[in-house]
Amino acid sequence: MIPESVKKILSDGNEKVATRQAYGETIARLGEKNKDIVVLDCDLSKSTKTSIFAKKFPDRFFDFGIAEANMMSAAAGLATMGKIPFVSTFGVFASKRACDQVSSSIAYPGLNVKICATHTGISVGEDGATHQAIEDVAIMRAIPGIIVISPCDGTETEKVIETIIDYSGPCYIRLCRGGSPLIFNDNYKFNIGKGVKIFEGDKATIISAGFTTHIAYSAAKELEEEGIEIDLINMSSIKPIDTDLIIESASKTKLVITVEDHNIIGGLGSAVCEVLAEKNPTRVIRMGIKDKFGASGSPSDLISSYGFDKESIVKAVKNNIG
Repeated sequence: MIPESVKKILSDGNEKVATRQAYGETIARLGEKNKDIVVLDCDLSKSTKTSIFAKKFPDRFFDFGIAEANMMSAAAGLATMGKIPFVSTFGVFASKRACDQVSSSIAYPGLNVKICATHTGISVGEDGATHQAIEDVAIMRAIPGIIVISPCDGTETEKVIETIIDYSGPCYIRLCRGGSPLIFNDNYKFNIGKGVKIFEGDKATIISAGFTTHIAYSAAKELEEEGIEIDLINMSSIKPIDTDLIIESASKTKLVITVEDHNIIGGLGSAVCEVLAEKNPTRVIRMGIKDKFGASGSPSDLISSYGFDKESIVKAVKNNIG
């Protein structure tokens, strides 16, 4: 069941938008109002959509070529001068290639740098394993002081970018390549550290983030049609995570299923398990990439092959309720 209060913030789902596209458009719009915003990229501006900002504000856009570590260090320097650097590249490069600079130059001094990484998860598709970031949440979540957010759609991406402008400190925003249906409308408000319960029921709890929320949303609708009502929580704020909402839902349903386009080790599922192990021991089933590398293929085929498509989620709920 969708609560009445939630219906007011839900979209009709007819429009598809890539979160990277929403990011590019939002940062360009915000750049008109805030002259301290600068954008850095590594020869990928057409793909990350920072090219939208670059065309409007060429004097505030910096392309570092294939030099991600250097870009992070430069962003740190700009932040010390009062600028608000938005740093973009693919998730694999932001999290692994530039990890040392992110940790030592940005997180350790607590600088106000916003890392907006695109092309994350196996939903990248045909680009294959080397370009599919499946460890980035685990890496960034383990670095002290960085908040980690994985918006579920274009609307939430816009709200996230607007919010982190006013947040002083390092952020990692996880964005996707492909388009997905809009779940929220413009009435939606994003809050760091808070999840949103989209469906409400007592049979099971599904917690998802990012690209997988629209898959879990479809699964929740199918389950409801069959008389199985569940809690569906969009947990875009992975760090800090909404501990109270997780405990409240798990206490009621006694079964939690996490869904993520990421390795189940170190990502959303691990974050939820940490909360419940310490506060409210509950059975948890983690759905996502089970400690394997990605592969080349269409996003839908890969998601099905790796076992977190709609049918797999529905089956997991049915096989484990009661």
